[in-house]
Amino acid sequence: STQKTTPQGFQTNEYADAQLQEIVRKMRERATVYKEKLKDPVLSSPEGSPTASPSKKKPPPPPKDEKKEEKKEEAEAKPEEDHYCDMLCCKFKKPPLKKYMTYLQLPDSIDSYTDRRYVAWLMLVTVAYNWNCWFIPLRFVFPYQTPSNTIYWVAIDIICDICYLCDLLVFQPRVQFLKGGDIISDKVEMKKFYHSSMKFRLDVISVLPFEVLYIFFGFNPAFRANRMLKHNTFFEFNDRLEAILDKAYIYRVIRTTGYLLFILHINACLYYWASDYEGLGSTRWVYDGQGNMYLRCYYWAVRTLITIGGLPEPQTLFEIVFQLLNFFLGVFVFSSLIGQMRDVIGAATAGQNYYRSCMDNTVSYMNTYSIPKVVQNRVRTWYEYTWDSQGMLDESELLEQMPTKMQLAIAIDVNFAIVNKVDLFKASTFTEECSNDGCDTQMIYDMLLRLKSIVYLPGDFVCKKGEIGREMYIIKQGEVQVLGGPDGTKVLVTLRAGAVFGEISLLAAGGGNRRTANVVAHGFANLFILDKKTLNEILVHYPDSEKLLMKKAKVLLKEKGKPAPGPPVQQPRGLAGLFGQKQETPKLFKAMLGGKGKAGLAKLLQLKRERDIQENEAETEKPEQEEKKPEPEKKPEQEKKPPEPAASSAPPAQKEEPNADAKPKPPAVMHRGTTNESLIISMSPSPTAGEGEILKVEAKEKKRK
Repeated sequence: STQKTTPQGFQTNEYADAQLQEIVRKMRERATVYKEKLKDPVLSSPEGSPTASPSKKKPPPPPKDEKKEEKKEEAEAKPEEDHYCDMLCCKFKKPPLKKYMTYLQLPDSIDSYTDRRYVAWLMLVTVAYNWNCWFIPLRFVFPYQTPSNTIYWVAIDIICDICYLCDLLVFQPRVQFLKGGDIISDKVEMKKFYHSSMKFRLDVISVLPFEVLYIFFGFNPAFRANRMLKHNTFFEFNDRLEAILDKAYIYRVIRTTGYLLFILHINACLYYWASDYEGLGSTRWVYDGQGNMYLRCYYWAVRTLITIGGLPEPQTLFEIVFQLLNFFLGVFVFSSLIGQMRDVIGAATAGQNYYRSCMDNTVSYMNTYSIPKVVQNRVRTWYEYTWDSQGMLDESELLEQMPTKMQLAIAIDVNFAIVNKVDLFKASTFTEECSNDGCDTQMIYDMLLRLKSIVYLPGDFVCKKGEIGREMYIIKQGEVQVLGGPDGTKVLVTLRAGAVFGEISLLAAGGGNRRTANVVAHGFANLFILDKKTLNEILVHYPDSEKLLMKKAKVLLKEKGKPAPGPPVQQPRGLAGLFGQKQETPKLFKAMLGGKGKAGLAKLLQLKRERDIQENEAETEKPEQEEKKPEPEKKPEQEKKPPEPAASSAPPAQKEEPNADAKPKPPAVMHRGTTNESLIISMSPSPTAGEGEILKVEAKEKKRK
């Protein structure tokens, strides 16, 4: 440690000096905290709870073999992460191959509702199913399969059959199922459930190898007709895909259109088969064998099912019966598909139709009661912005249909980050002082479910100056401006998304505090509102959190009320740091002195002399002649009396009434000069508790030597 010699000759140790100052500072802070605790018993103890001491036992060192294996794994992982690209001339990180293999590894059990890999596999099986549904009738009716291209058709058929077999043996036995509300993921139970289902029977029939009959009857695609029985996988894929798509109605429209095209495809195949049965070009009704056979037949199928008309009249009985069945089937199928298409489009636009209906009803109501056009335009603007920004008029209506747990999960993902920014509800405020029951987090969760979203138009007043604050506002989207100044139009500050204002009003006692400025929406603003009544209903169940919130609110209120910090004050060094700074002179004493230094003392002595002169003149004017006492004996008694506060403004009241003929008193003249009197000023505690201290001023003559 270093020592230094002061000018007075004392030696001080800098380290000891710093330690003493630190001790004094901590003692003052602790005394301040305990004073606040005595005033407000709600505040908790400033001393934090002791933390658990770590165990002294050191963990045993890992064996050498394990260390070597870890080093090898790290060495292998490092070159896999960093790769140098010659083309780009830079390094980039590439995930190791093990992660890809782990992701692609087939799990022991598959959740059909959440596993995207299972949906991808169903899509592959659906492609194979559609291949069989579209091309088996085509190859059976139209002469597109020839000996020269049979090998290509057979190769694609084998690939589709492999997909069917993998789905039957590998994927479907691993799919989880529900039993009594429980999710069963046991391998044996999953296999038993799948083997006992109708889907398993149809899957087995769909893979039976009827192609062995090719040996006896040739390559006839009709022997593969059993492949079209795997329709359960196709519908399952549709359900899973709609569940994960953001706009499922688009896929529904495409699927419905596909149904229509497939029915027309089957009808075209039937028309070519009927024409071949009657003989190509034998009559005007059948296909004449010219042009593209599939397109000509498909065109005829479209005109027949849609009942456009203008077709050649059937000639034979077979043609008439076939045409009648086509008309009946066309009316039924076409009307069903059109109705299904209408339902799909109607479901997709149900929200927009509800929005239009609400807006039309509101406009009709305003027109009925002759609402001004300015107000009507603002209402229309609110409807349009609300619909464009969030796609619905009221988010709470959608969430009310869900269970409370799901509502909470959605509210946490959407609003928790915003609420956690509020100083009054920060999680750090609670984790340090709250108990281990997690009341703070649960209280915030309950509060998230009570937040209300309100949209303000440009120029709308969120709150006005002088209003009683009973709400807290959180800006979700947009901006608001705080206005002030003499005319209330000066922009003091602009608050943006994530900002919070009015949080102190939630816990203000005595009817709330008044707003000190106007807050106006600058553009469209979407705000969350939490009122005082809702917060009180929540805090009833969390008394510990209520105490902490009250403490935090008081601290924030003090911080907002503090003046701007001035220049830093240099603290005295040495032993002088043990004593506090000199307290300010009491205001009463300043008022009595009327000035500073000797000027104030001189004025006080002048007032004392004027009072003595006035008392002497009053004694000489008494009507009764009394024996006068010597002045030196009376003066000390009068000087011992403390002066009254009114002595500086008016003379003291006299004991007897003055003569009516008495002449007016001359004004007091201030005499300048020296005096042999001394002034004694002292402060003594009041005998009555709570009345502070008493100031005494005495004037005595100096003793002559």
